[in-house]
Parts: sequence; structure tokens; C-alpha cells
Amino acid sequence: MEKSVGNPPTSAVLRDHCHFSQVIFNRVEKFYVPGGDVTCYYTLTQQFTPRRKDWIGIFRVGWKTTREYYTFMWITLPVDLNNISTKQQEVQFKAYYLPKDDEYYQFCYVDQDGVVRGASIPFQFRPESEEDILVVTTQGEVEEIEQHNNELRKENQELKDSCVSLQKQNSDMQAELQKTQEELETLKSINKKLEQKVKEQKDSWETELLQLKEQNQKMSSENEKMGVRVDQLQAQLSNQEKEMEKLVQEAQDKTEQLECLKKENGQLFLSLMEQRKHQQKLEKTVEELKQQEAIAATKQQELTDENLFLSKKLSDDKMIYSVLQKEKERLEGENDFLKRDNVRLMSYMGLDFDSMPYQVPSDQEGAGQHPGLVFGNPYSGIQESGAPILPSVSKCPTCNSNIADDVFERISQQQPVETLSLNCPICDKSFSPDEEQIFEDHVFCHSL
Repeated sequence: MEKSVGNPPTSAVLRDHCHFSQVIFNRVEKFYVPGGDVTCYYTLTQQFTPRRKDWIGIFRVGWKTTREYYTFMWITLPVDLNNISTKQQEVQFKAYYLPKDDEYYQFCYVDQDGVVRGASIPFQFRPESEEDILVVTTQGEVEEIEQHNNELRKENQELKDSCVSLQKQNSDMQAELQKTQEELETLKSINKKLEQKVKEQKDSWETELLQLKEQNQKMSSENEKMGVRVDQLQAQLSNQEKEMEKLVQEAQDKTEQLECLKKENGQLFLSLMEQRKHQQKLEKTVEELKQQEAIAATKQQELTDENLFLSKKLSDDKMIYSVLQKEKERLEGENDFLKRDNVRLMSYMGLDFDSMPYQVPSDQEGAGQHPGLVFGNPYSGIQESGAPILPSVSKCPTCNSNIADDVFERISQQQPVETLSLNCPICDKSFSPDEEQIFEDHVFCHSL
């Protein structure tokens, strides 16, 4: 196996927090000769499962963390973890990557989380000593040695199996011990609290006992009463025990009530969800009402603007009416003046105004020839260049007031007579012939 490119996974976990019994290194020499490849033999225990990023490193003795490796090699994952033979694994370190000094080193199995799972005995890299003795043995001795070695290997294998079993038992016992220690810590905490309560109760009892002793010394003559007091205390104690039982019963009842409250809380939660849905519907309705209110406000503003426009138009019509009224008064004055002037002229000419035959001019003759006179011209034969021409007078269709023909014609042009509708002479609003009463009420409102 060649050395992989890149660094292996390491961690800052100290060696005191590592588990060295999950991988066992076998056939580790006391020293290895420099310049040769080194094969590392190791065994995987049943409590450990290898992973793809696990590796074996050579560490100098005294290392603190897995980052202090000298060299490393990736492991080969076994094909079948349940087979006993696959538990025996090996990895080979090339001579080029091995240390060159004579310091003590050891093999360490590190998993992909950077935690050490096994460590070997220390060894060195140094040449064979010159003082090594060459031992020559016979064939029989060699066979005996081999047989002895086989027995030793078998015994060693049994010891390894026993060691694995003991390690498993040790791991189980450590887990049980850890659990027992946790339970012990819990019991110690409970015991400490109980001792504190007992101490407080004891202090309370001692205080009460001292008080009783003082009362006994002071009231030795009332021994009988103290006996009664003791009976009372015993009765109180009995009552307290009953109260304690009652409190326990109440606690159970409260527990049942709590369960009921939890159920009611669930029902209330469902009711709250329904109320929220109803609230959302109400909010939607409120939003629609707000929109309708906004539309109504817009319509109200339009009506207000229309009312202001109609008020302004009514004010203008009132001004026109006032001007027309003044024009009417002026024309009536001129008419009276012309009547007096006609009487004067007739008196001047020796004619009697009352004895003159009066003819009402027809629409074609009198009004056409003399449109300026209301009653026609009785002196049609008399041509007087200085006589003024008076405008004719008509009736207003709204208020029945006298209006000059030219003004009435101007108003008539602004409001043509239609046979199919009734138009307001003030605001030009149209009404159908069936709405005559509404039209009259509407025109009357303009006069208010």
C-alpha cells in the first residue's frame, strides 16, 4: 500500500480521552532495522467497526494529539466484518517514509474522526547489535522449538480471545459503572437535599424541644396540663398526617384537573382558530364596508360639488332676476312717461283721448308695425320721429313676472320648448312629462 496524498483526519483530542483497547497490535518487534519495509499487524475487536478514512500512524512516544504523527498509511476495509479471519489485518510502511533516528515510536490506529482506537508497545529503528550471538541448533531442537512455538501461538490466540472477551466485559462494565455513577450522583444529590431537610426539621424540633423543656421547668406544677398538651400535640400530629394525606389526594385531584384543563385548552385552541377565521371574515367585511364608505364619500363629495354648483347658479339667477326686475321697473316708468306724453300731445292737438276710437292692433299689423307699444299706437297716422320705441313685455314661465321680449327671447333661446321633456329654466335639469309634480317642486326649491 502506498502512502496516500493529502493529510489524514486528525483532532485535538488528548490521549487521555482516547480508547486504546478497540484495536490490538500483534507481533510488534522491539526494534526494526532501518532501510527495510515494516509490516504492522493488528486485530479489530468486536466492539469496533472500521471506516474508510481510518488510518495507522507512527507516533513518537510522548505524543499528545493525533496531529503529531510522523508518517501514516490508510487501512484496507475488510470484506466481511463477521468473519474472524478478517479481523486480522496488516499494513506495510515503506522504508523511505520511516524515521531515521533511534527514538522510541509506536503504532496508533486513528479513526476518521481523529480519535485513537488502539496503540502498540514502543519500538526503535536501529541496526542489529554487533553483540548478537549466533545460536546453532539441531533439527530435533528446531522441531521442538517449532512445536513449542505452535503451542505458544495457540495459547497466545486463546489469550487474545480471552482478552477480547474481557475487553468486551470491561467495556460493558465501564458502561454499567458509568450509569451506576450517574445514578449515584443523582442519589447523592437527593440524599443531600433530604439531609438538608432533616437538618432543618431537626433544628426545628430541637428548638421546640428546648421550649418545651423551659416550659417544663417553669411549669413543673402543671404536669397534668402538660400531659394534656402532649395529647393535643399527638392529636395535632394525627391531624397533620390526615391533612398530609388530604394534600396528597388534592395533588392527585389537581393532576386530574390539569389533564382536564389540557383537554379544555385543546378545545379552546380549536375554538380560537375558528374565531380567528371568523375574525378574518369580519376583517374582510370591514374592508368591503370601508371601500363602500369610500365610494359613498366620493359620491357625497360629488353631490356636495354639484350642490355648490347649483347654489352658485341660483345666486347668478337671482342676480339676473334682480336685474330683470329693475329693468321691468324702468320700463314701466318709461311706459307711464310715454302715456303722459301721449295725453299731453293729444291735448295739444285738441283731441280727446277718451273719445278716440281704440283698436287693438293685430299681431300682424299693430305689433308688427309698432312692436315698441304694449297697447298699440292710436296715432298710427301721425309720424313723430322723436317718439321712443318701447320694448314689449312677456311673462316669466317660472314666477309670472313681466320680462322684456328681448330678454324673454334670450331665455327662450337658452331653454327651447320640448314636447318630450321638462327642463328647469335655472339649472337646465330635464324631467319627463310624467314627472311634472317633481319638476314643479324642483323649480320651487330654486325660489327658496
